[in-house]
Amino acid sequence: MLQLQKVSLEIQGDIDFEILKNINLEFHEKKIYVVTGPNGGGKSSLAKTIMGVYNPTSGQILLDGIDITAKNITDRARLGIGYAFQSPPRFKGIKVKELLKMAASHNPEKVNICDLLYDVGLCAQDYLNRDVDTSLSGGEMKRIEIATVLARNLKVAVFDEPEAGIDLWSFQKLAETFKNIHSKYDTTIILISHQERIMELADEIIIMSNGTVSAQSERDIILAGIMNNDSCACSAKCVKGVGQNAECVG
Repeated sequence: MLQLQKVSLEIQGDIDFEILKNINLEFHEKKIYVVTGPNGGGKSSLAKTIMGVYNPTSGQILLDGIDITAKNITDRARLGIGYAFQSPPRFKGIKVKELLKMAASHNPEKVNICDLLYDVGLCAQDYLNRDVDTSLSGGEMKRIEIATVLARNLKVAVFDEPEAGIDLWSFQKLAETFKNIHSKYDTTIILISHQERIMELADEIIIMSNGTVSAQSERDIILAGIMNNDSCACSAKCVKGVGQNAECVG
């Protein structure tokens, strides 16, 4: 279990700015969590704080009861926490099979790279000898990156807007991939996303706003609340959207 206890994050500069404010969260094994909310609400900062990209100003982060607050990215990766970027890196001169073998290097005898590609919806015969470069589409790169995450057999995998920059077909395959992972692996999955299709995959949805957790509950409860919130924040007529995403005309 991953726990965040009273975690705050402040960026210091000419004017200090508090990005995360007293966050208390628990992420349990073999569950999918989707963190959503308005832009600038602290979602990506939360993901990077979990991974160790940012060090919290105050509070504690615990993994299976062990305090990992002071541990860096490398230490957390060794403990089983992984982070997938919005735009996966490409590696000129490296084959897909080589990348997966490197990801599985900690336990190669128990990892079948063909099975990994199958689990993310890719045919091994078509991809093992492909270069990890610009010849791969955004959707293909996303799924290959997920395969590298699976190869590491992580305790916690964090995906920051996995749907960003991919087409509709790839997005549909990506959603199927997360469903397959959820049914087959024990990894705790944390998805940062605005997409309803991604939110529908969740066991629980966390809504962040202004650096705080404004709501957390089971998927159906949160989605019902979003769909039923048909009032504007202003007194004008709503023309599109709901809640904080509503657009109004004067």
